[in-house]
Amino acid sequence: MARARRAPPKEGDLQHWKLLETFQQVLAGVVAQQGLAPTWQDPQRLLTHGQYLSLALFGLLNPVVQTMRGLCAASQLGRVQDEICGRSVSLGSFSEAQHLVEPALLAAVFAELSAQVPATGDPRLAQRPWQIVDSTLWEALPRMQWALWRSQGRQQQAVRLHVGYHLREQTVGQATVTAGRRCERAVWREQWRAGDCYVGDRNYGEDYGIFEQLTQRGCAFVLRLRENAVVRAVEQELALSAADQAAQVQRQAWVRLGGRGPGVRVRVVWVQTPRELLWLVTNVPETELPGELVAQLYRCRWQVELFFRWIKCILGNRHWLAESAAGVSQQLYLTLIAAVLLQLYTGRRPRRRTLELIQWYQLGWASAEELQRHLAAEQRRVAVTIQS
Repeated sequence: MARARRAPPKEGDLQHWKLLETFQQVLAGVVAQQGLAPTWQDPQRLLTHGQYLSLALFGLLNPVVQTMRGLCAASQLGRVQDEICGRSVSLGSFSEAQHLVEPALLAAVFAELSAQVPATGDPRLAQRPWQIVDSTLWEALPRMQWALWRSQGRQQQAVRLHVGYHLREQTVGQATVTAGRRCERAVWREQWRAGDCYVGDRNYGEDYGIFEQLTQRGCAFVLRLRENAVVRAVEQELALSAADQAAQVQRQAWVRLGGRGPGVRVRVVWVQTPRELLWLVTNVPETELPGELVAQLYRCRWQVELFFRWIKCILGNRHWLAESAAGVSQQLYLTLIAAVLLQLYTGRRPRRRTLELIQWYQLGWASAEELQRHLAAEQRRVAVTIQS
């Protein structure tokens, strides 16, 4: 049976895209600083970079449009042309434009928007710019050969998003898009910046040489070791405070790690959880970062997993608008930009019901007053949760 064609969107289905105004303003500022590829100056080119990117972001924020064909159909509507793309867009033009925008441009837009998110959380942890490093996979289509990799003896296609999730702002600060086969630690090394502070799981704590390299760069870290970690020597046992013991810290000591040579000097904090004993390693002295805060930092690692789940399940980034490496990178950066725009607009990452109401507002079925009342109620709910 032939597939039923989706009806083209109507102008009444596509309303109130005010979030795009902020994106367009920040994009214009970044372009003024960085410039664009010369091809965008070609007088025969009818689609500008801002129109193309705004149309793609519009597709991520609006619940009606889900495909590239749907976006091109929406571009024929008068209001969409007036506020977003200026003219109707063909599939060929939309496809070509994805190869002409450098990911660094969107990365700069994302960084500028992320810097506007206010700091939250435990003030003791806010004294350092702690960020959780991790990555997540998206399944790619079989014809996306650039994303091909081999896992457990069979070929797969996957795209990997590597992030640094800032604890103070509760948002992603750094992001890199690669094929799924790319090593997490290798990408993390490329993201290192002097003075940064990192929290990571066992995969990031496997290479002991990383500990010394991070220390030389002036970076702090709290990473998890595998249970078979080689402790060459215990140099100094450290006392536990009542707060440490309340946080289930069993032991902490300055040790030398590694089976050869003098080893790497680090502080290991052993934390008991209901399921297992965690070996956490850091280069920060106990006077600056007590054992209880080391345990708390690692417990915060689940927040990046919740963020991944949010952008996949709540924001709903499940359909590729483009299949090239450049197009996929742009879509994931635009997904992160959509996430931070919603966070700036609502004060925190919206829950499913909140995002649904925002989309009802976009469709014109909810008024601005109803949306404001809901957001105010959400703020009260969050305040009560924090107090309790």
